[in-house]
Amino acid sequence: MTASEKVGRAGLKFGSAYFFFFAIYGIASPYLPIILRKIGYSPVYVGILLGLFELIGIAGPIILARKADAIGRFNPFLFGSGLAVIAGSLLLVVLRSPGGTILSLGLISLGLKTPVPVIDSSMMKAIENERSNGRKVPNYGVLRGLGSVGFIIVTLTLQSIPGFDDMPPAIISITMAGLAAVFFIALFWLPETGTGQRAPKNASKSYSWIDSTFLIGLAVIALGRLSMASINSFFSLYLIETLNWHAIGLMSAIGAAVEIPMMMAARRFMRKRSPMEAVAIASVAIIARLLAYALFPSRLGVIGAQLLHSLCYGLFQPAALAFVNLKTPPSERTTGIALLMGLGMGLPAFLGSALGGLIVEAVGYRWLFALFSIFALLSLALYRANETSLKAVR
Repeated sequence: MTASEKVGRAGLKFGSAYFFFFAIYGIASPYLPIILRKIGYSPVYVGILLGLFELIGIAGPIILARKADAIGRFNPFLFGSGLAVIAGSLLLVVLRSPGGTILSLGLISLGLKTPVPVIDSSMMKAIENERSNGRKVPNYGVLRGLGSVGFIIVTLTLQSIPGFDDMPPAIISITMAGLAAVFFIALFWLPETGTGQRAPKNASKSYSWIDSTFLIGLAVIALGRLSMASINSFFSLYLIETLNWHAIGLMSAIGAAVEIPMMMAARRFMRKRSPMEAVAIASVAIIARLLAYALFPSRLGVIGAQLLHSLCYGLFQPAALAFVNLKTPPSERTTGIALLMGLGMGLPAFLGSALGGLIVEAVGYRWLFALFSIFALLSLALYRANETSLKAVR
């Protein structure tokens, strides 16, 4: 059976992979800072540890993505990712020393960061195969939206459990390991869209696609992601420690729910405008969202700000991926996406988490969000300065 035949009926299978993978994020994203606080780390060290979590997630996926391109297979790396999350989640509450915490977070980071470029690249190959055979092309936004559905179901389920965020960290970690195990099992259903052929060892690699436009676009994306790092790392603690509101799951679910329709509509939007125009629009939404947290520290203010997640992530993420997809040759697609996830998103997340912890310790969460809106403003300025070349990528 050829690769195109294997992916002909694979839309649901890819959607399931996204669903179960982002279900893990439904607990990891909002509750990992809570676990670290419960273990005994201060906000400064929570920021540093989450920064290291993101830093490890930079190099690992890039190296592994290159390996996936080289051997022409994707699924082995996905199976390894599932096992890494399971091991890291369990070790996190067993190894209580700083070294043990870093080791555990490293495993979780590799397990959570590697699948994104690998599944995305595999899905892009499936779409290209379908298009070349004259078949209906799956909508990436719809399939990726199933991941958001998985995220929402998990966050709302955990929110419905009374006092879940007050439970011992071992309970939260075991729950995360269980979700990773479900993802691991679901991978047996996922088709392999790689060719299975190793790239020749002496094959020359051309990096001409990494030109000034690619690097500037990556910088625009990175600055927006740097602003978002304050939300991803400290929003859960802001809810509990500033608003005294234990609604982590509910607020995460609201954000994920509003991103789904935007992800589905993103492709239609980018047919009329370039991906980087969409990133610029998302940057405006990021500024508004951060200032809402800073200036309106209330339940109503938070709910309103969460609605902007539709643009901050629902538009931002597909647009960033589309930009890299357009700038990257098919043979280097996994590497291009890994660079996006590593340098465009992982490195800013590391810097934002580390810096954010220091700011929280010094002046609190509201000032954290206000100050981090500056990075999104810089993203807009960089886009405007290079608008002609960036808009040409479409």
